[in-house]
Amino acid sequence: MPTARTARASASTATPTAPGDGGRFHGGPVDIALLTVAIAGVSLSAPLAAATVAPALAIAFWRNAMAVGALTPFALWRHRGELRGMGRRTALLSAGAGALLAVHFGAWLPSLHMTSVASSTALVTTTPIWTALLLRLRGHRPPTLAWLGMGLAILGVVILTGVDLSASPRALLGDGLALLGGVAAAGYVLLGADVRRSVSTTAYAYVCYATTSVLLLLTCLVAGAELGGYSGTTWLRLAALTVTAQLLGHTLINRVVKGLGPSVTSTAILLETPGAALIAALWLGQMPPVAAYPALAVILGGLALVIMADGKGALNEPG
Repeated sequence: MPTARTARASASTATPTAPGDGGRFHGGPVDIALLTVAIAGVSLSAPLAAATVAPALAIAFWRNAMAVGALTPFALWRHRGELRGMGRRTALLSAGAGALLAVHFGAWLPSLHMTSVASSTALVTTTPIWTALLLRLRGHRPPTLAWLGMGLAILGVVILTGVDLSASPRALLGDGLALLGGVAAAGYVLLGADVRRSVSTTAYAYVCYATTSVLLLLTCLVAGAELGGYSGTTWLRLAALTVTAQLLGHTLINRVVKGLGPSVTSTAILLETPGAALIAALWLGQMPPVAAYPALAVILGGLALVIMADGKGALNEPG
């Protein structure tokens, strides 16, 4: 039987966002500030990628490869022992998350050149829906509120794809790729959540991004995507994309989720859609069709319901 002292010690070292915490808020002003920076970073992702004159697969490769380069000194200096001590299962899960992240970027970034930034971003951020469905396949039962949210979001997807089909079949293909990117991101999130129980953000991100970079490099070579010969402006935009979306976006979100909880963090990520749409409108002059706005609102409403259900702890039990 554990002693009272042991129980107190275990409680004091428990992860704030342990499975089943219901997404309760534990963070402070620092976490809020970091989350604000992260949302600003990911909101720049789609407009920057759409404005970068380079093959979409090459953009996906370089943003991850540059991130690996930036993380290498920290990973090898401060986390060398942790990387060496990674068990086989942890290493395989990290590599699996990297493979899914490669699918996510490989599908989503090309979609930005086929449909509007607003439509593509709204569809790729349907990740909470696919996460809930994957958890259902693992034996967990989402509450009624989550099913209602999923149904509402899917309705919005149907409306949006109908609008884009009337615009062009190419836009519809872009919608499909963005949805595939959202599904892949759900698997990436679930595997990453498992690994992050025992591995630091830096060590996990290093293995994950490295795997993503290698797979995207192979894909670029097979597809014949040019990896160089760009203008100075293009290289600057690739560097900006890496710093804002990859390092300040993805990595900071992984950092603050422990303090803020999954519900608050996921809800905040929904701001990426209007943020990216606003930046695209002001910078690129890219305005979605008027009929697309109600569909975007329906998708965001459905996602909000799914995350509200998640906040009650029903979807967080397995992590």
